Amino acid sequence: MSEKLAERLQAALSAEHSAIFAYARLGVQLDKALQKEARIGEEMHRTRRDALLVQLAELKATAPVAQAGYALPFPVTDSATALKLAAYVEDGVAATWRAALADAEGEVRRRILVAYTDAAVRGTRWRKLAEIAPATVRYPGRKTQ
Repeated sequence: MSEKLAERLQAALSAEHSAIFAYARLGVQLDKALQKEARIGEEMHRTRRDALLVQLAELKATAPVAQAGYALPFPVTDSATALKLAAYVEDGVAATWRAALADAEGEVRRRILVAYTDAAVRGTRWRKLAEIAPATVRYPGRKTQ
């Protein structure tokens, strides 16, 4: 595997760390049904984080450590802003996985594509719940739409 791919996987790990933090913060603002959705999302990010830790160790690449806290892009004070944050987080995660696709092949590429697709679908779900239009984006994770 290339050094560039290892760097992109490190970026994906940092995004997963950030997502885990954000889900813990936004979940408390949601009703019971949406809290369940948030827990599922957080668990998926934990699973991906753990898989990345193993993969980076196998590559003998340094794994970025989770920070004690992360700055949120805006205040999360109610359900509406919590839903908006969830969509924002998934878009950020999708961007890191999308970037990793460029340097991956074979089974690694397949795993990256699954992670990218999952973040894009989850982002759409959160945008729909937040009533953000449009609920879908043409190229999930791309900086300019």
